[in-house]
Amino acid sequence: MMASPRHSPTGVKAPHGARVIELTWLDGHVSPIPHEILRGYCPCAHCQGHGGNTKFVPGGNLELMSIEQVGNYAFSFTWADQHATGIYTFRYLRALCQCSECAPHSEFKVVSP
Repeated sequence: MMASPRHSPTGVKAPHGARVIELTWLDGHVSPIPHEILRGYCPCAHCQGHGGNTKFVPGGNLELMSIEQVGNYAFSFTWADQHATGIYTFRYLRALCQCSECAPHSEFKVVSP
């Protein structure tokens, strides 16, 4: 089965020292995702536990060291503190989009203390 153009990345920009990654999708959409959102919504079991609700977990080093593709469905990110266990599916990354079009409808927002 072919992936939806909405969930098929065609490019990733993550300049060294920046605090936002930018994903470009096959449907032409560009998703800016601040590192704070990316790290805060890390999908790994350590960060999210084994429950059903995704929560924002503040903290952790926000310096992104590397990005690796996982199969044809996800990326894995390694942070400067060596946290690297989250596998972010393309669908999940699209849902994290913080652009002016997507952010108002997203369930993924930074919750201020």
